[in-house]
Amino acid sequence: VNILGTSVKSITRAEDREQFAQMLDKLNLRQTQNEITINLTDAKIKAGIIGYPVLMRPSFVLGGAKMEVIYDEPMLIRYWKELLQYCATADVLINKERPILIDKFLKDAIEIDVDAICDGKAVYVAGIMEHIEEAGVHSGDSSCALPPFSLPEELIEELIESTEKLALELGVIGLMNIQYAVKDGEIYVLEVNPRASRTVPFVSKVTSVPVAKMATMVILGKTLKELGLGRQPKLDHFAVKASVFPWTRFPGTDTVLGPEMKSTGEVMGIGSSFEMAFAKSQLGAGIILPLSGSVFISVKPDDQRYVVEIAKELYEMGFHIIGTDGTARVLLESKIPVQIVKKIYEDEPPNIIDFMNDGKVQLLINSKGEQTPKADEISIRRNAVLRNIPLITTMAGAKATIKAIREMKSTDEISVTALQDFHKAIKLFGV
Repeated sequence: VNILGTSVKSITRAEDREQFAQMLDKLNLRQTQNEITINLTDAKIKAGIIGYPVLMRPSFVLGGAKMEVIYDEPMLIRYWKELLQYCATADVLINKERPILIDKFLKDAIEIDVDAICDGKAVYVAGIMEHIEEAGVHSGDSSCALPPFSLPEELIEELIESTEKLALELGVIGLMNIQYAVKDGEIYVLEVNPRASRTVPFVSKVTSVPVAKMATMVILGKTLKELGLGRQPKLDHFAVKASVFPWTRFPGTDTVLGPEMKSTGEVMGIGSSFEMAFAKSQLGAGIILPLSGSVFISVKPDDQRYVVEIAKELYEMGFHIIGTDGTARVLLESKIPVQIVKKIYEDEPPNIIDFMNDGKVQLLINSKGEQTPKADEISIRRNAVLRNIPLITTMAGAKATIKAIREMKSTDEISVTALQDFHKAIKLFGV
């Protein structure tokens, strides 16, 4: 039986860790240090060699199932116990054919998604999307922008070149998706999926190219040249894909974003600037960003290096800053006025929950520590969800939110433009 599209052999090359590493070495492309394992003893040894933090996940799973960032050996032991329970209930095997993958986790890296079509001889890069949240947040949960909003042109060209190399080496026929990470100006290949990605509808909406239709025609034998698909022209508008989460239906779930996917839907915001596109995407997701009021900030120690800049911008825009002792001390040292509130466990009112219940908090910035979240943190985040207070759990998300608020404050009203009018400005090759 002749199976149309990318061959099973090519799919295996992309998924099998050893074959994948050999292919990247052949193409002179970087990847993070990685290992495979099938038991806890071996996992502890290999994670120690790679160096914590590491990212661990089973093979051949979707949605980031049981993918987690591991920061030390005790956390690895806890993760392994949970992993075995998951595998037993989900009928997932752990063996030499389906090992557990261990990767060096790149802290503070930018994650990139690329969707492309290949006919076996040529490659059409349909969209390069820059994630707003840092690497480590599942691509299905992270907001992303098309075109990229912070990447230099030479790095975008390198991403295109790497995508072309990978598609042609794998002999992809049809769609493919590649996830990259950029750290300190260097590109790392995280994974290659010789299939359609959930971002394809988003790319089609933004660029006006019916990507799935074109890929289907390629699978049926058409070439990219015959379809008139060359290099995608530069867009003069921005679009942001934001995720929609079911927090209100699952009030017991912690709202912190991570490697395992939690979202159940997506919306798109489009505008002439990244800031306005992001603001519209938040509105579409049901998040009403405040233009005034009070902002509560409490972040993990690792994020305190970013919090001064974030709080300073909010203060300059007229917001009142509230914080718990640790974060507040950092802000006061930088001469940023902040009102200190008690933590929940201190049992001395008013604490942050009291402020939220009294309607005195309009925005909440709260990042999770590296280990298991404290009951205080979870209680604060759950209360924010119940009271529809916009909640941000990453520093990258906080920076984007501040840009969006500043843009909205400088605009009398948010304009609405038909998607078709944006498309008219795009000159595509033969489409």
